[in-house]
This record gives sequence, C-alpha cells and structure tokens, in this order.
Amino acid sequence: MDNTAIIRALVVDVEKIEPLFSLYREFYGMRKDRSAAIEFLRARLENEESTLFYAKKDGRIIGFVQLYPSFSSASLKKVFILNDLYVLESERGKGVAKLLMGKAIEFCTEQKCARISLSTAKDNPAQKLYEEVGFKESTFKFYNYNL
Repeated sequence: MDNTAIIRALVVDVEKIEPLFSLYREFYGMRKDRSAAIEFLRARLENEESTLFYAKKDGRIIGFVQLYPSFSSASLKKVFILNDLYVLESERGKGVAKLLMGKAIEFCTEQKCARISLSTAKDNPAQKLYEEVGFKESTFKFYNYNL
C-alpha cells in the first residue's frame, strides 16, 4: 500500500468523493441522487458534523471512511460513530480498509474520545477486519426507531 495516501476530506473535495459515496449508498439499496449526495456531504463537512478520510491511489479515490461525533454522558467524553466505510470492489482485499480504519482510530485517539462505535449487518464479512483492528462486540443491545 506504499502508493496509497489517506487524506482528510475538505469541502472542496466533496464532488470528487461523491461517486464513491453514491456507490456506498447503492450498496445499501439506496437510489442514486448525485446532487443530494453532494449536498449531504457538503453540509456535514461545512458544519463540522462529520470527519471523512479518503484513500487515494494513482490519482483516483478508492475508498473512504466517515465518522460522526457524539458524546458519552457516562464517560464525560466525546465518542465517534464510524458510520461509513467503503472500498471499491476492485481494491478490496488489498489493505485499503485497514489503512482507513487505522486513520480513523488515530484521529479519534488524537481527539481524546472514549470510543469509536459501529454497527454492521450480522452477515457482513467486514466483521473480520473490525475484530482484527481491535473492535469488540458490544454487550449492549442496539435498537433503532425509524421515523
């Protein structure tokens, strides 16, 4: 992975990140909407509501990870939710996701946060990666209330 750079996204990067972000959304069954995706990413970055890192290799973006800040009343510290992780299919199995996860962990450590949380499908093969980099299955039960 010598020629892969992990870069923190700025607002000016949104349009070049959007194609991968849209592929990520399509992976989860969402309809492609380029303008809405750009606006969503732009708003998150402009309002400092997320931190996004992308992997760039040979001049093209091949993956990204996006973190959303939250807080823990119990620990009295900031926490981050690792909400999005995506690597182009052609680049999977080459260590790109591990590089992105490492950067996310490094960033959250620098922010002195209590933890990084993520949730994933029970059958997602990425669980192996999460466990490999140190994530542990929570003892908490996870619920959603869809609106």
